[in-house]
Parts: sequence; C-alpha cells; structure tokens
Amino acid sequence: MAHRLPDCSKLRLFNKGVSVGSSFFTPAPLVGYAALRHPRAISTSNTSKKPAVAIPTGPVSPLVPATHVGTSSASTSEVRDGNAFATLPLTWPHDGWKENVLLNVVPSHREPRTFGDWVAWKIVRTCRFWMDLVTGMRPEQQVDSKNPTTALAASKPLTERQWLVRFIFLESIAGVPGMVAGGLRHLQSIRRFQPDQGWIKSLLEESYNERMHLLTFLEMYKPGWFMRLVVLGAQGVFYNAMFISYLLSPKICHRFVGYLEEEAVHTYTRCLLELDHGCLKRWSDPNFRIPDIAVRYWNMPEGHRTMKDLILYVRADEASHRGVNHTFGNLDQVTDPNPFMECPGGGVVKAFPKHLSVTRPAGLEREEVVSKETH
Repeated sequence: MAHRLPDCSKLRLFNKGVSVGSSFFTPAPLVGYAALRHPRAISTSNTSKKPAVAIPTGPVSPLVPATHVGTSSASTSEVRDGNAFATLPLTWPHDGWKENVLLNVVPSHREPRTFGDWVAWKIVRTCRFWMDLVTGMRPEQQVDSKNPTTALAASKPLTERQWLVRFIFLESIAGVPGMVAGGLRHLQSIRRFQPDQGWIKSLLEESYNERMHLLTFLEMYKPGWFMRLVVLGAQGVFYNAMFISYLLSPKICHRFVGYLEEEAVHTYTRCLLELDHGCLKRWSDPNFRIPDIAVRYWNMPEGHRTMKDLILYVRADEASHRGVNHTFGNLDQVTDPNPFMECPGGGVVKAFPKHLSVTRPAGLEREEVVSKETH
C-alpha cells in the first residue's frame, strides 16, 4: 500500500529540490530503493523545526538485486566479455551416464518401414551429402556409401580441425528440431487447453543438450566468416522447413530426427576409433585439457576428463536422442504420453528408464509401451 507523507515535510529527491506535498504519494518500497541507492539524497528540509520523517519500513523493492546464497554472480567484466554463462546455474543439469552405457553405444540404422520413413531417410542422406561437401570431406575420407551409418573404416582419417568443423556444423543443425517441436507442442497445448503428455520437456531438453555440445566445441575452435555464413543460411532454411513439416506430419519429423541422430552417433563413433588408433595426436595427449564448460555440464569425475571421455559423453547423448525420437515416431502424436517420463497419477504408458533410449537404437515400439491397464 502507498504511504502518504505529512504535509509539513519537505522531501528532496536526488538533490533536485522536488517538494512533496499533500497530493504527492510515494510508495514505501520505492523510497526505500532511492535511499539505498542514494543515501544522502533523501533528507528533510533544514528550515523545518519538526522531526525528520522516517522512511517507512517494509519489504525491499524488487528492483534491488538480490544475491542468492550459494549462487555465484557474474561480474561486470564477465558480462562484457561474454563469459558470464560459465557462472550461471544450468537450466537442465545433466544426469550423467554410467560407464557401461557410455561404452556400449553402437552405430545402427533403423530400416524404413513406411513411405514416411523412406522420405525422412532420403532427406537425411541428402543433408549428409551437403554436409560432407561444405565441411571439406574428401572422397578418400568417406566410409562405405552402402552402409553410411554403420561403416567406420576409411582410407584416410580426418584431422582434428576437420572433426571440429563437422562437430560444430552438426550441432548447430541438431539443436533446431527440439526447439521447433517443443515450441509448436507448447502452442498446441495452449490452443487445446490440454496437457502435453510430457513431450515438451524432453524436446526442449534435447535442444538445450545439443546447444551445450556446440558451446563446448566452440571453446576449441572459432569458426571463420565462411562457416558462420553457411550456418546462418542453413539454420534459416532448416528452421522454417522443420516448422512447416512439423505442422504437417510430426511423426515423419521425429523419424527424420532419429535418422539424423544415427548420423551423429556414427560421426562420434568414428572419431573415437581414430582416437584409439592414434590418428589424432593432439587429442591423444594425456595432458590435453578439455573445456571447463564440459567438466561442469557433465559433472565429469577426476581421471575421466580426456578428449575421449568428452566424445563418449556426447555420443551417449546423441544415442539417447536417437532412441527417443525413433520412439516418438512410433507413438500416437496426440494421445500417447512420453514413455521416458514418469506420469504423475499414473497413466496408460509405462515409464521406462532413460538409459533404455541409448541401448534401444531403433526406439521402443508402441506395442511395448502402451498397455490396456492403468499402471
């Protein structure tokens, strides 16, 4: 509630000589804020013989920044230099992966079963062709074209710079579908006045995870103007194409993302193979230090912070997205809840552990998930 100051007081704000009379109302929190910011600015008139008016007590204005216990705040220099992100709390902290999950990820391919699956697969193959072309992959560095998502052997390995260019380009594209699908489902939920069955959280978390991959690799390689231009154009085309496609057929879009993640799992698995064979000398050096943002995001333990460990974590994330999106492509897009998320109060869908999305590369079939009985 606003507090009315007595007529006999004279209040000078910020030394400007603004008098407060009977018709001037000043909210107590705002006066408190001014006093905190300018302790000498608020005073009573020297000519007044009456006691000074006490500033009303009450809650501090929300305009005054609050410092939370245990939360580090970014300094002005960090904000100016663009490094404040490193001190902010994570929006979606990573749950981590057990070692057996990290090591048991394998490249795979879910064969198309419907016309929609075939369309999604062909679009991914077209995207792969252009990605190889743009990132400068030579013919002798390519794997067997008949098994593009499972074959790992090539006549010539990629360099560390080539790998980083591919990682950055791949992650800049992979971060789009989850945001588009999550945003459209959010709007759909609002229009229909109905809950979303738990899909939105997984989709937005997927998009955030892909962006964290990108930010990690950007600490190791700074793209030039050409790559920035290519990413700008690709993002503009891909975002709008994904937006329209998801409105028309979300099932095909999830299948497309599942196939796209198959390519990602293949990419990181091949990189691990070349690391193990000593083709990437700098990354094989035990003294090579990965970015701090990666250690913080995945909460990587001491002794497991090599480049190989980083690629293992990223590959497991991609394998999870692969399984989740292939599963979403198998479900009813309107009525089926997210099977990897516990449904409060029960439901017709069983809750599966998230690591199953990694170990089941083709996703869960709807018949496995949906039950006639309430669980």
